[in-house]
Amino acid sequence: MAAPIRLLVGLGNPGETYQLTRHNIGANWLRALALRFGIQLKHDRAKRAEIGRGLLLSHDVRLLIPTTYMNQSGEAIGPFLRYFRIDPDETLLAYDDVAFEVGQTRLKFGGGAGGHNGLRSLIKHIGDNRDFGRLRIGVGHPGSSKDLVGFLTRVKMPEPDRIRALESSYLDDELLRWLFTGDWQKAMTKLNSVPSDDA
Repeated sequence: MAAPIRLLVGLGNPGETYQLTRHNIGANWLRALALRFGIQLKHDRAKRAEIGRGLLLSHDVRLLIPTTYMNQSGEAIGPFLRYFRIDPDETLLAYDDVAFEVGQTRLKFGGGAGGHNGLRSLIKHIGDNRDFGRLRIGVGHPGSSKDLVGFLTRVKMPEPDRIRALESSYLDDELLRWLFTGDWQKAMTKLNSVPSDDA
């Protein structure tokens, strides 16, 4: 059984230009969670991130959105983990995943970067440790790898797709409690067995 989650991270690129792009769905997910639980996110220049802390269902949890660009996410997350003595396996990373269609979200623990630059940067900055949780939020695929960068970072995600992506990645109280107590198997079984809304 994995360790209880103490840190939630949402990946994205900084600035309004990227706010509504597919690459920022992880950061948008974390903002929605912070709003749900009344946690204020504050910009910390020294930590190169927006950070927050609060009681989520009686569990003391920290929130972090790097203000680096996606490719340098690990430069903010790695030092944060070390400063607060949080182990990688106590971390859940929310990010966009082109392997899944919009409306599909999966929980996973451990694994490689899967071609995602944010994960690649984090793995590099925590000593090649891959044992952290992932919330893989489906954003679809443009159909051609040569169109991928623009699809993720330059084109705004249509509002109906953003809503579907955030709805599919909503973690209810029961599921969150399982993550905060380290019961990953129950959490993964519950979320990953939900059929896609295209099925």
